[in-house]
Amino acid sequence: MKIKIVALKKDKDFKALLKGQKISNKYFVMFYKKILNKKSNSLNLSIVAKKKIFPKAVDRNFGKRRFKNVLNQAIKKIALNFNYSYLILAKENVLKKNCFEDLKKTMFKELNKIV
Repeated sequence: MKIKIVALKKDKDFKALLKGQKISNKYFVMFYKKILNKKSNSLNLSIVAKKKIFPKAVDRNFGKRRFKNVLNQAIKKIALNFNYSYLILAKENVLKKNCFEDLKKTMFKELNKIV
């Protein structure tokens, strides 16, 4: 079954999520909060790469693609809790050439803490 990833769109959703719980490491800061009365089978997830940290659009898009790739693998291997909404703020270490496996390991470890 294909899982649909739905991004946050409203400012109030982002502000509410920023008041939730927080996990931080060298690659990203993740905010997550439990959603009440959720009925759909979709994952609420937003990835943010700030223009101040990644001045070039190419770098912002590359960082977001890396996170999406890792998260798609995580959905297949980990029993993610779809009752939570997630916000990921990327850090500049995501752009390093040989960090993908370490990023993947770190993301899996952090997501297992939430479940």
